Amino acid sequence: MNIIIREATLGDLESMTALFDAYRVFYKKESDLPAAKQFIADRMKNKESVIFIAETEGIACGYIQLFPIFSSTKMQRYWLLNDLFVSKDYRKGGVARLLLEKGKEFAKETNSAGYYLETATDNYAANQLYVAAGLKLDDTHNYYLFETK
Repeated sequence: MNIIIREATLGDLESMTALFDAYRVFYKKESDLPAAKQFIADRMKNKESVIFIAETEGIACGYIQLFPIFSSTKMQRYWLLNDLFVSKDYRKGGVARLLLEKGKEFAKETNSAGYYLETATDNYAANQLYVAAGLKLDDTHNYYLFETK
């Protein structure tokens, strides 16, 4: 399987909408294609995130979405790798690892300190992948959450 990883553009909006909606459904959210399309379009148009799409034989099969964040102590940008998704039929084929590697390249190209990502402790496949891809588990920090809804 020949996988091409490239930055997504507005021309990829339909493919990205389907992938993003499937990502949300994977995380137990209800499908909402119109809202998914609007969310992705807004991120692209406003340059609020960077999305890399994976394709094989012209079919969009996965993506990562990175949002910029900043470290005051390092005085540098990090990227938050917020979304990593591979369509069910393309899993275990190396697509996710290629997307993670693209994220590493992008962090270096943008002179960033690196990227962060989080996943559930019971997402066993993802946790194994991240370690195999050379990411380090941060066991020195606690993460807390405030939600308005």
